[in-house]
Amino acid sequence: MKAKVNRRTVDLSGYPDLVVIYLGMRVNALTGLKTLLGFGPKIAKSIEAQPDGLLLHENLVFSLLPPHVGMRQYWRDFECLESWARSEPHRVWWQQFLRDSGGTGFRHEAYFMRGGMEAVYDDIVQDIGFLRFAPVHAARGSMFTARGRVQRPGEPTTPVVVSEDDFYS
Repeated sequence: MKAKVNRRTVDLSGYPDLVVIYLGMRVNALTGLKTLLGFGPKIAKSIEAQPDGLLLHENLVFSLLPPHVGMRQYWRDFECLESWARSEPHRVWWQQFLRDSGGTGFRHEAYFMRGGMEAVYDDIVQDIGFLRFAPVHAARGSMFTARGRVQRPGEPTTPVVVSEDDFYS
């Protein structure tokens, strides 16, 4: 006799500002393997530091060929996520990546409990995620930052990782 499925659900009412973010790094060139493998220990160390607002971090494998790995993170709210993204060591990683992607591509997709989604794809050579069905725009103006893409009011509380002018000049 088959056992019944153990079906469960969760009460998310205690997390009204929850943000779920998917991040991924895809190898585009052989040199990208070194870049990809170099990030693993750095990310693990940053998670061990228990950033304020990070509720859960999970590692994922999107594909083996080409290598495309990533993570899913659950954040208490956008402000905690944004603050961490603009602080050390994340800010430095992002600045380095934007100067040279090291043979990889990077994806970032965020989903907000109160509604809204946003994404950015850097050096992704094959369309994935929202790129496969939604209109694509250059990451300029209001589309340059996560705050702008999700149309979140207010100013960031810490310095920008890289300004739009510096990035595109």
